[in-house]
Amino acid sequence: MVIRFAEWAFYLLILVIGRTIRFEVEGWKNFEAIENAGKIPIYAFWHDRIFASTYFFREKGIAVITSQSKDGEYIARFIQRLGYGAIRGSSTRGGVGALIEMIRAMRQGIPMAFTVDGPKGPRYEAKTGAVLLAKKTGNPIMPFVVELKRFWTVGSWDKLQIPVPFTRAGLTIGEPIYVDPDSTDEDVQKKLADLQVSLDAMVSGGAAWRASG
Repeated sequence: MVIRFAEWAFYLLILVIGRTIRFEVEGWKNFEAIENAGKIPIYAFWHDRIFASTYFFREKGIAVITSQSKDGEYIARFIQRLGYGAIRGSSTRGGVGALIEMIRAMRQGIPMAFTVDGPKGPRYEAKTGAVLLAKKTGNPIMPFVVELKRFWTVGSWDKLQIPVPFTRAGLTIGEPIYVDPDSTDEDVQKKLADLQVSLDAMVSGGAAWRASG
């Protein structure tokens, strides 16, 4: 009963508030470039932006990795109502198995998404999951950031942002990051650094946009 209540509560909260957000998109050509190349995007973003991101990219058949914990069960259920798939695992429990499942799913044409500093941080510090998936599948990482003009902050490790209804949101999509299948460990770390730089730059640009009024 608790899981069912949480499932509907989160689903309705995202749907109701999300419908009031006015999105302004920059860099959509980067998304189109992936599709035009016949590839499937690996969405990569920060954990604190998950609310608005989940709403914007709903109903696209994207699969996400969710924790094997009870909290993960809540998340898996409500995101499926928004048109997402769920692969159970994390960087600490079941991570290798989850990565294998993501590789299999991408080979079937299913796009993937990572909160790259999740599930527990450190905040704004990218981890290697998306890079490893890109290496194994040949599909590019598509970093993006959603910046909200007005939001409430939850007192969690990521300082989760909850949009104030009717706020504006700037969605910026970065250039695709490809990872060669023959990449060494050093190459993987370089691509991880590229991902970090891309996301950091979009956060800085978003902060400037929000401050501009």
